[in-house]
Amino acid sequence: MTVATDSPEPAVVEPALARRAWRAAEPLHGMIYFVPEAHERYAALGLSTRAGYFASRAAALGPVGAEPVTAAFFNFNPRLVAGALPAAWDRTTPAEVLAARLAAADAALTRALGDAVHGPEVAEAAGLARRAAESAAGRPQGRVLFAAHAALPWPEQPHLVLWQAQTALREFRGDAHVAALLLAGLTGLEALVLHAASGEVPERFLRRSRGWSEEQWAGAVDDLRRRGLIEGDEPVLSEAGRTQRDEIEAATDRLAAPAYAVLGTEGCARLTELARPLSRAIVAAGLLNLDNGAR
Repeated sequence: MTVATDSPEPAVVEPALARRAWRAAEPLHGMIYFVPEAHERYAALGLSTRAGYFASRAAALGPVGAEPVTAAFFNFNPRLVAGALPAAWDRTTPAEVLAARLAAADAALTRALGDAVHGPEVAEAAGLARRAAESAAGRPQGRVLFAAHAALPWPEQPHLVLWQAQTALREFRGDAHVAALLLAGLTGLEALVLHAASGEVPERFLRRSRGWSEEQWAGAVDDLRRRGLIEGDEPVLSEAGRTQRDEIEAATDRLAAPAYAVLGTEGCARLTELARPLSRAIVAAGLLNLDNGAR
């Protein structure tokens, strides 16, 4: 990615507007972790579904081992990561995995969007998302996963530009979220337990997909209960837990907003408007089926 140097300093955008733009487009990126198109292409390279997940998301970093990936991904059991990396690089290369991932995104988006995949709305959304991603590339400090993805070459087709831009923006926000969690004094496992206690994502999915045992999960629940962040036999966030979670999300929003400042208020609103029907089509086509995730 390249960054324009002849444009004026972008104005500040309200974090809530940036968050809406990111959330509206997120299914366009997030589907890559669940669709059979990805699993099939990773399998052709000799990778299991789980190894394909770790290798594909980490491929932009190069043929790295488990330790930096565990650090960057934050909430996975280190033993789970070590089961996939660096062994994946004995079977394939980061370049081959990145090409497979892009081909999977092409096939899945085409399946879900049909003729609209080549429509003007996708092209316009791609232009806006790319501007945001390229602007964010001027702020890589402390955002290792984002910086690695920001260095990748751009594809030519607009729907793939949109996918890659949203992928980079997701990692920009994700790196910010990890920073906020660390400042809150949480481990990756504790962050997952609190996420489950919020009721937004089922515990079973989070625990299974991140590789934590029932005993490890129960130990984190006990620790968080003693700290007053969760309560109840079926753990839910306490008032203190809700307050902390709100503070973490607000910090993440503040740290992610600079990527969207180049779009301004109108650009953020337009990206949100364009992305919503595309993301709804992704959901309607079943591309976000959690049961198809890494396992």
